[in-house]
Amino acid sequence: MAEWDAVVIGSGPAGLMAAGEIARAGHRVLLAEAKPSPARKFLMAGKSGLNLTKDEAFDDLMLHYGAAEWLQPIVAAFDAQAVQDWARGLGQELFTGSTGRVFPTVMKGSPLLRAWLAELDALGVTRRTYWRWTGWEGEALRFITPEGPQLIEAGATVLALGGASWARLGSDGAWAALLAARGVGLSPFQPSNAALSVRWSDHMAPHFGAALKAVEWRTGALSSRGEATLSQRGLEGGGLYPLTPALREGQGLHLDLMPDLSRAELEQRLAKPRGKASWANHLRKVLKLPAVKLALMQEFARPLPQDPSALAGLIKDLALPHAGLRPMDEAISTAGGVRRDAMDDGLMLKALPGTFCAGEMLDWEAPTGGYLLTACFATGRWAGQAAARYLVSAATR
Repeated sequence: MAEWDAVVIGSGPAGLMAAGEIARAGHRVLLAEAKPSPARKFLMAGKSGLNLTKDEAFDDLMLHYGAAEWLQPIVAAFDAQAVQDWARGLGQELFTGSTGRVFPTVMKGSPLLRAWLAELDALGVTRRTYWRWTGWEGEALRFITPEGPQLIEAGATVLALGGASWARLGSDGAWAALLAARGVGLSPFQPSNAALSVRWSDHMAPHFGAALKAVEWRTGALSSRGEATLSQRGLEGGGLYPLTPALREGQGLHLDLMPDLSRAELEQRLAKPRGKASWANHLRKVLKLPAVKLALMQEFARPLPQDPSALAGLIKDLALPHAGLRPMDEAISTAGGVRRDAMDDGLMLKALPGTFCAGEMLDWEAPTGGYLLTACFATGRWAGQAAARYLVSAATR
């Protein structure tokens, strides 16, 4: 049976951050990963441009974590500016887009990950891949590895096992049953940042792949301006993801197809003489509506009203029937996981002293746009520092 000062299980952003903090404090760290390589979901996110954080005032940043107010001191200790300073410290050039989203200039995650892993190597962190954690045997951590079962005694353990989406990349939620059996309080997993199922008619097929731009989405008390793309299965995209909590509860979805024009301005334009032109051609001419927006109106509001006021009202508030969120494993992230009341202020499990949790396995959610990664970095750092302090206090007992 091997002994380590600390074992970090899971090598996504939270796990890597925790391992670095513990090693930096002078402790021997084993980083165990079930997959063939670390940070696979992180790299997948980087394929479309790695959005590290959102460069905005702290109070504005925290609004995007909803009911998880307990994250405030954790994110404050490693906020958007700190994330940028950290990435630049690893040699990465960054830029901030017009919406405040921060990206590596190279628009991918692999250079940052290579530099990060090199730093951890220099700190003496030992990495093992194909090591799947399967629980405990007595007080020892039990792993299935290519060399057979392994038992590890650890002075402190950090679990950074992800949520329950994108199981193929490692976040399968299998850990939940292990923790529940040890008396850890959990909230059920639910999809977050998820696509929406829509049952289209055959007439919409020519528009699959088209992006809906310059629109405002509304559901319940939530609203969002951003793009979404039509697919055979429904709608997906950053414009919809902030609405996931309300859509998950079954709220209806409404769409403002022209949010930059008031209803009165639309009425004025629609009231222009149209002669022999059809309504569709009139809309194209006076509003310059793209084909995908016209198709949506025909899909859900045919026949279109002939009165300019009623038609303007429809454009500003088009009801979009849907069949709920897509399956959880397709979601970018999940809500649910380890409850805040199951941990102390250092993210240590009350039922398992010496075991800490970080990242998406905690019960919080946030929209895409840099918020997810920021909290993963921050909770990993927080848990790692708390684990390092625990090791020191244990040595003096």
